[in-house]
Amino acid sequence: MSEPLISQQRDGAVAIIRFNRPDKLNALTLSMYDALGAAFAAAQADPEVRVMVLTGTGERAFCVGADLTESIPELASGRIDISAWDGAHMKGAGITKPVIAAVNGLCLGGGFEIMLATDLRIAAESAEFALPEPGIGVVPAGGTLVRLVRQVAYAHAMELMLTAERFDAASLLRMGVLNQVVPAEQVLPEALALAHRIAALSPVAIQLIKRATRELYDLPWPQAFAAEASLGQQAFTSADAQRGLSAFAERRKADF
Repeated sequence: MSEPLISQQRDGAVAIIRFNRPDKLNALTLSMYDALGAAFAAAQADPEVRVMVLTGTGERAFCVGADLTESIPELASGRIDISAWDGAHMKGAGITKPVIAAVNGLCLGGGFEIMLATDLRIAAESAEFALPEPGIGVVPAGGTLVRLVRQVAYAHAMELMLTAERFDAASLLRMGVLNQVVPAEQVLPEALALAHRIAALSPVAIQLIKRATRELYDLPWPQAFAAEASLGQQAFTSADAQRGLSAFAERRKADF
């Protein structure tokens, strides 16, 4: 039996989700978009999972985006709408657990867009990145038109989107798109180590932090502070807070 094109495995409290089509540089078929959205949703719903790590099988590519022989023609024909891929692009509010990208090789187009939907990004020194969409007459509408200018400086965002050029990992680290750049063989181990450090913290607090950064960003200050207070109250009155405060009083590490 062949391996699924989107594979999933567990490493303790960490769900590892992989693009698993290395012979095609992990290009996404229509079924892969559906499977990726389902994988994120399944990890979110699993009470044993606290953090997700997203990576690509093989050394050549993280993901080069939509398959130009299937997915892009379907969009261009009008037979499907890009909103059908919202689950894969994590456009909804449903994914509150942290997602870490472990980027190996090429990260292009839709693969770059999905990386931008993650919370933390570790890339190989040899990784390459691009949003080539303007070169074929389309736009990066898998969340990038909204996300990128909110994540990095305007000039950097426009350089990435308007030029359609390739950038190396060092350039994206400088722009603030990436958190770490490491030798290729260290990408997944570093991502898993980071995932396990986060998984050891309060899941209530971690998910509320992610919700707050996403939901409060564009609110006027009075509304944002009110919403922050509401989220903060949820944390302070949670069972996790009781465990954490008890551990602090007893001078021991909290066990969540």
